[in-house]
Amino acid sequence: MQIRPLHADDSFEELTALIRAAYAQLAALGFRYWGTYQSVEDTRHRCASGTCLVALAEGRIVGTVLLKEIFDEDDPALYLEPGTRVVSQFAILPELQGRGTGSKLLKEAERVARRAGASQVALDTAEGAAHLIAFYEKRGYRLAGTVDWHDTNYVSVLMAKTLD
Repeated sequence: MQIRPLHADDSFEELTALIRAAYAQLAALGFRYWGTYQSVEDTRHRCASGTCLVALAEGRIVGTVLLKEIFDEDDPALYLEPGTRVVSQFAILPELQGRGTGSKLLKEAERVARRAGASQVALDTAEGAAHLIAFYEKRGYRLAGTVDWHDTNYVSVLMAKTLD
């Protein structure tokens, strides 16, 4: 497996299909994450807000994570703290979940953030997605509050990890 930044000639259609497939499991649990319905244009727009990393296996994209660097003034205060980068649009093909791909991709995102001068990485996920919260806690993320995005059907927990 290779992890690298998204290239201009990578397929946004393929990337969007991967995100939707990964988030479909969350939709089946009743969560309305943006990734469950985002368009190809949404994917392009989101990727433009930071560094998008992709995991490749046998020449195809099997995972992705966006390290967001551009924020809106209505983002949570945690995201606006100096030295913060935000993990977003984190997705692994369902058939590869639980095999370490996500851990490697997240670790690379943290390395990229650290090299860019970030002192912490933050993220959010549905308050009811206990399996995702446990995944992040196991990797050193701590609970840091909540946020209601108003375009979802759940409250999100904010999580953060200090980078060494």
